[in-house]
Amino acid sequence: MAEADVADPFRQFALWFEEAEVKEPNDPSAMALATVGADGMPAVRMVLLKGVDERGFVLYTNLESRKGEQLAGQPLAALCFHWKSLRRSVRVEGTVEAVTGAEADAYFATRARSSQIGAWASSQSRPLAGRFELEKRIARFTAQFGVGAVPRPPHWSGFRVLPRRIEFWEDRPFRLHDRLVFHRSDAGWRTEKLYP
Repeated sequence: MAEADVADPFRQFALWFEEAEVKEPNDPSAMALATVGADGMPAVRMVLLKGVDERGFVLYTNLESRKGEQLAGQPLAALCFHWKSLRRSVRVEGTVEAVTGAEADAYFATRARSSQIGAWASSQSRPLAGRFELEKRIARFTAQFGVGAVPRPPHWSGFRVLPRRIEFWEDRPFRLHDRLVFHRSDAGWRTEKLYP
């Protein structure tokens, strides 16, 4: 990791993500999302990054899903990007805030129509009797919205992870890996190198 690239963690992330978009064969925007439930138990699943800016990392979901309820109830999260083909990973830890309605509307409008219908049809994380039940709900909402625009469901929106800590990890020979951590404080970002 070149020292010139590391003054700003979002700039460093953008450089690595741009390379991953070219070289990572499957879903360079895939990230593990860890949340905490009301019972204090951690949960982790794969989701897709849908935006990043100087504030944080954005994802969208059904607010009534397990992850949606956990993010709203315990607004803390950790993310992990792993680009195996590049032998790199990025870990993010921070607090969580809801995106604005305007942000959610704008992103929802870019989704494929079938994905928009799916957002209405899926009672995400709830028990499903069988595939036919889901297919009936898809047919129902397809008919309901006809050929017009599909509005964003009230139970569907997004969250932004506001990082307090971002770690960049890069593979090196003999397991002597490069690790650089950015810590956020009121004064800005400070960095430290870690032993592998």
